[in-house]
Amino acid sequence: MAAMVLAATRLLRGSGSWGRSRPRFGDPAYRRFSSGGAYPNIPLSSPLPGVPKPVFATVDGQEKFETKVTTLDNGLRVASQNKFGQFCTVGILINSGSRYEAKYLSGIAHFLEKLAFSSTERFDSKDEILLTLEKHGGICDCQTSRDTTMYAVSADSKGLDTVVGLLADVVLHPRLTDEEIEMARMAVQFELEDLNMRPDPEPLLTEMVHEAAYRENTVGLHRFCPAENVRKMDRDVLHAYLRNYYTPDRMVLAGVGVEHAQLVECARKYLLGTCPAWGTGAAVHVDRSVAQYTGGIVKLERDMSNVSLGPTPFPELTHIMIGLESCSFLEGDFIPFAVLNMMMGGGGSFSAGGPGKGMFTRLYLNVLNRHHWMYNATSYHHSYEDTGLLCIHASADPRQVREMVEIVTREFVLMAGTVDVVELERAKTQLTSMLMMNLEARPVIFEDVGRQVLATRSRKLPHELCALIRDVKPEDIKRVASKMLRGKPAVAALGDLSELPAYEHVQAALASRDGRLPRVYRLFR
Repeated sequence: MAAMVLAATRLLRGSGSWGRSRPRFGDPAYRRFSSGGAYPNIPLSSPLPGVPKPVFATVDGQEKFETKVTTLDNGLRVASQNKFGQFCTVGILINSGSRYEAKYLSGIAHFLEKLAFSSTERFDSKDEILLTLEKHGGICDCQTSRDTTMYAVSADSKGLDTVVGLLADVVLHPRLTDEEIEMARMAVQFELEDLNMRPDPEPLLTEMVHEAAYRENTVGLHRFCPAENVRKMDRDVLHAYLRNYYTPDRMVLAGVGVEHAQLVECARKYLLGTCPAWGTGAAVHVDRSVAQYTGGIVKLERDMSNVSLGPTPFPELTHIMIGLESCSFLEGDFIPFAVLNMMMGGGGSFSAGGPGKGMFTRLYLNVLNRHHWMYNATSYHHSYEDTGLLCIHASADPRQVREMVEIVTREFVLMAGTVDVVELERAKTQLTSMLMMNLEARPVIFEDVGRQVLATRSRKLPHELCALIRDVKPEDIKRVASKMLRGKPAVAALGDLSELPAYEHVQAALASRDGRLPRVYRLFR
C-alpha cells in the first residue's frame, strides 16, 4: 500500500520514470501545435494566423457540367460528361426494344439481352471478353426495356480504346451461334418460370397493366418472350430485326468520366464505316408507330395460397394495379406528374424507414395507416417518348378486393382535389433529393446522359430539372390529375378474383366525385 502511495506521489509531482519523461511534451516546440493555449482568443470561424490560405476547386460557370454531343457522318451520336475519378462508364444505347416487335416474333429484345457479350468476330467466347475487361478492372452489363437497349461497361479510363472497340464488336459483330442461342433459350425459360412463381408479382402486374393500357400496340407488346416463341428464335429471326433497328442513326455512344475528344476519336475508329454481321442493307421495316392508349382490363385467375413456403408462409393475396394515361417525358407536364407520383408514394404495410422513406405520403397516411388489412399500396409512373402511365398497385386478402379497389379509386379522385402546400413541398424536396442522390453514381449519370441524348439529342442538367421541380404549384397538380381522370382506366388483376368489381364499375368510380363504386345488391351470396 505504501509503495502504491509513493508511486502515485511521484507521478503527480513529476518524479519517477514517467514524471521525468513528461517535460519534453511541455516544450514550446511541441506545445505550439497542440490544442492548448497557443491561440486562446481566435474563434473557430476565423482562419488561424500563419496558416497558408486554402485553395478550393472551383467551376467556371456551367460549361464544366455540360454534356457534350457530337454527331458522326453515319448519324451516330457521341455524348460525354465530365466526372472526376479513375474509372469511367461507357456504353451504347439503341432505340430498340419490345415496342418495335409488332412485325416480328415477340420476345426478340428479351433474347438479345441474354445473348449480349457472347462470342464476336474478335472474341471467341464470353470468357475471353470478360478476361479482356478484367485487365482494365472492368465489368459489363446489358439491359433492355420497352423502348431502349443498353450495352454498358465500367472500367479504368486508361482502357477506353479497348472498351469502345469491345462494345462495337459486341453490338455489331455478334456470332449468335446455335449453342449460344440454346443457352439463351434456357435463360429465358428460367426467367419466365421465375416471373410466375415469385411472391412479389410487381413485374408481372406491370406487364399486364401495359397490355391493358395499350392493347396490342407499341409499349403494350410483351416485354418478356412468350413461352410459345422460345423455340422459334434463331439467327435469321434475330438478324432480320437487327438489320432494321441496330443502325447508327438509332444509336448513342455515351461516356462518363472520359474526355470528349478521345471518345469521339474511338467512335470514329470503331463505329464509323464498319459493316455489321447482318450486312449493310437499308432498314426497310422500321416501326414508327405512336402509342395508342386504349384502356381495358387484363385478368389472371391464379391460386396464390402456396406462393411461398416455410414455417411462416406468405398470406394469400389478390393483387390489382389500376393505371391512367399521364404524359410523355418530352412534355411540360412530365415534372408535375413526377411530383404527383412522389406525393402519392406508398409501399408495403411494413417499413423500417422514417419520413425520408415516404411514410408521410398519401398512400401511407390515407391507406396503409387506416386500413390494416391492406398489405401494399404503391404508386408508379412509367413514362415514354410518346405516352405515360400513372399506376397504383394494391394487395389484400381476396375477400376484401372490392373494398380495396374502392380505396384506390378514391385516392385517384382525390388527386384532383385540394393539394396541401406542406405535402407538396415535401414531395418536391424528396424528388429533388432522390434525383441528386441518384446522380452521384457514375452508372446513373451514364444512363441519364444516354437516354436523354437518344430521345432529344441534348441533355437537361440536374440544376435545370431542380428548377422545374421547384416551380410546380398546387394548381399544376390539380390540372394534370383532372386531365388524367378524364381517360379510361387500365386494370390488371392477379389472384382470386371472385370479388373483383366489373371494369365498368371501376370506370364509373373514377368518373364520380367521391371515387365510390356503384352499389351492388345481391339476393344470394
